Amino acid sequence: MDKNHAWLTPRRLLFGSVVAAALTIALKALAWYVTGSVGLLSDAMESFVNLASAVFAFVMVTIAQQPADDDHPYGHTKAEYFSSGFEGILILGAAVAIGWAAVGRLMEPQALEAPGLGLGLSVVSGVINGGLALLMLRASRQHKAAGVAGAEAVEADARHLLTDVYTTVGVVIAVGLVYVTGWLWLDPLVALLVAANILREAVHLIRRAADGLMDHALEPELMDQIQRVLNDFVDPDRPDLLRFDHLTTRRAGQRRFVDMHMHMPPNWTLRRAAAVRISVEQALMSEIPGLRATIQLLPGDVEAHFHDDEDLK
Repeated sequence: MDKNHAWLTPRRLLFGSVVAAALTIALKALAWYVTGSVGLLSDAMESFVNLASAVFAFVMVTIAQQPADDDHPYGHTKAEYFSSGFEGILILGAAVAIGWAAVGRLMEPQALEAPGLGLGLSVVSGVINGGLALLMLRASRQHKAAGVAGAEAVEADARHLLTDVYTTVGVVIAVGLVYVTGWLWLDPLVALLVAANILREAVHLIRRAADGLMDHALEPELMDQIQRVLNDFVDPDRPDLLRFDHLTTRRAGQRRFVDMHMHMPPNWTLRRAAAVRISVEQALMSEIPGLRATIQLLPGDVEAHFHDDEDLK
């Protein structure tokens, strides 16, 4: 991992997101108060969601980084997916609330006050969120590559912050147009567009959380890496001497697992077979950070049967 970002652990990044959310809430709420813009109100409401999401993500990442125990022998890494799902549900609620306020204002338009100050405050909040989101995205990519627990939650929070930035940009442009043109209907219309946009983001986060809680096979590029490592242990002139089969993989948060059978000559001693197995496991785990390899030893003339009639005998 890049040494410049090594100190940016998931917990520190999410704590920074909590602080940034509290600050932007104050800025956006003040912007709404001085202007009366329902568009700026919608932007402020989304920041409340940012705060709740960041706090929940911080808690979930703390849980995800706990070591394995008797009740959770494979660790707690899936906890971070609860963060994405919870965040999506909160955004969904915010979208409904924003839409309700916007419809009311669309039916009864209201002139804006002190738009210059309100827009300035919104721009400052957008810069804060944008800078933090880019930093979190860059760090999350490195954490995911290193198999660090919590990277998924950091990425989800960063993408939500980017959505907030896009929202702020749209609202600032719209409020500016309302001030210049006098089209009061444009303010609530933008709020409705904001609601639709974060509704889309909410559906995406909930789907990703549900998908992450399932056990999926590893990505094709990781499967290729595993195969290359295994090929290094196979003699091309004698492929029957040492071979691997029944390879299955799964992903749980940032932890990755691979199970397989290693077939060897029946005259090998257990010590020799175990030494080769350890070498294979170490090579796999060195190639793919966060990988946990489990290898069952079998003589070359013994086959294991799965999902067929042999299992029933």
